[in-house]
Amino acid sequence: MYRHAALGFSGAAIVARYAPAMTTTTARAGSLLLDLLDFGLKQALSCLFAVSIVLGLAITHFVDFGLARYDAMLVWCIIVQIVLLATKIETRDELLVICMFHVLGLALEVFKVAVGSWTYPDAGLLRIGNVPIYSGFMYAAIASYICQAWRRFDLDIDSVPMIPTMITAILFYVNFFTNHWLPDMRWPLLIVVAVLMRKTWVRFRVRQTVYRMPLLISFLLIGFFIWFVENIATILGAWSYPGQEAGWTLVHASKIGSWMVLVIFSFMLVLWFKQRKKSLVA
Repeated sequence: MYRHAALGFSGAAIVARYAPAMTTTTARAGSLLLDLLDFGLKQALSCLFAVSIVLGLAITHFVDFGLARYDAMLVWCIIVQIVLLATKIETRDELLVICMFHVLGLALEVFKVAVGSWTYPDAGLLRIGNVPIYSGFMYAAIASYICQAWRRFDLDIDSVPMIPTMITAILFYVNFFTNHWLPDMRWPLLIVVAVLMRKTWVRFRVRQTVYRMPLLISFLLIGFFIWFVENIATILGAWSYPGQEAGWTLVHASKIGSWMVLVIFSFMLVLWFKQRKKSLVA
């Protein structure tokens, strides 16, 4: 009897000793789960325009609307933009940035298609050269994601050497054109950015918690994600790389570096735009 009582007392003591720690651990796990859900929701909302483009590509791949496919995509992208603006998912300032990236992206597309970097295999009347006008929206989708993620996650960037990094970002864009005649400076420029941003961190808010990570890692992750989506887009005939005409093949992993470069260029332009707006307001 005494032994049972002692065991019972011992068990109660163990529960009393460890219960607070277990409760704290459970609370932390629950909080992390809620943070993860909130993070996922904000990411999904930030990707809404990009996802809508992939959805449009999927629909027009299987459904004939009696309109040239790439023209239908242009109409679809414009409608989506109107809806996002009307529902305030996107702001007027973000729309301005998106339009700017549409122009920059379309200029790059016209050049790259002219030199044979890729082609647009489907029909479309609304073109500049051999480039459907809707293609600029694919670059605009990257800008849309950066702008919305910045707002939704309340991003705060540490230690960005603005002038040298901005110059390097512009050189990235120029290199997309010049690498057909001059040495490709993509990787040397990436090394320069890595040195410039070696101490740069990005802070982002998820619910009430502020997390942080190296900014360069975020560029790499976004570049990888875009490459993944690019493979889906090429399956759906958004465009074709050399060697994909006879049948789809996986886009070479080196494109991750190209997308990372484009993300850095886009990020720096958005950062410049935000700083300029802040200075004008001040």
